Amino acid sequence: MPHQAVYRFNRAIVREPARSVVSGLRADDRGDPTYEGVKAEHAAYVEALRAAGVEVTALPALETFPDSIFVEDPALVFPEGAILLRPGAATRAGETRQIEPTLSAMFDTVLNLPEPGYADGGDVLYTPGSVMIGLSARTDRAGAEGLIAAIGRLGRKAAIVQTPEGVLHFKTDCSLLDDESVLSTRRLARSGVFDTFRQVLVPEGEEAAANALRVNDVVMVGSDFPRTIEMLDGLGYKVVPLKTTEIGKIDAGLSCMSLRWHDKAG
Repeated sequence: MPHQAVYRFNRAIVREPARSVVSGLRADDRGDPTYEGVKAEHAAYVEALRAAGVEVTALPALETFPDSIFVEDPALVFPEGAILLRPGAATRAGETRQIEPTLSAMFDTVLNLPEPGYADGGDVLYTPGSVMIGLSARTDRAGAEGLIAAIGRLGRKAAIVQTPEGVLHFKTDCSLLDDESVLSTRRLARSGVFDTFRQVLVPEGEEAAANALRVNDVVMVGSDFPRTIEMLDGLGYKVVPLKTTEIGKIDAGLSCMSLRWHDKAG
């Protein structure tokens, strides 16, 4: 796998938050986010991507789909092509059709997830060796197996892993820090899925910080997690803290708000 494909990006797609985002899905109700708060956090996120050297395409808001700000769930992108997914939440099923024209314009190859099954991009972690697909309430085994086949058509390897019980997405509990290291919660690390990596464990009480995002030379981390930021800073990572207080109320983190890839032509 080309080294650049792991966390070296020069292109990204985001979608502006809709006013309906306040009604976004959540497993743990901590109150509604404010539209203004989500919009401000999203704007800072987009600015951080651009500052990291990424050209960002911002799609218009979709009021019909409250969760459509989370563009990573209905699709996957690689330098070799894109894969249209079937999100596991019924209210998000139409998002794939909405993003398809953009991906078709940007990629020569756009594949569909084979029938049957469901798969969310939030359950997919790119690593240098393979693509990890976590089974969850949003990604079932049939969907994961279909996704392995689609990823194989793009010339990449993938493997099925297990998401901890009660955790929304695989990447809710982990993120790639570099080619050899992952940031993980203790509950996910205990599964042994990262035994071939250097495991950096988030401090107790800051589990949500595990959904960080490595983009080129920086690691973006939720600013509400000071101990994680201090730890990563001490390990030599260039940390960019970003506010995720409002998007966190709808079970979201940093990775799900963009589709990122390295455009060889770019």
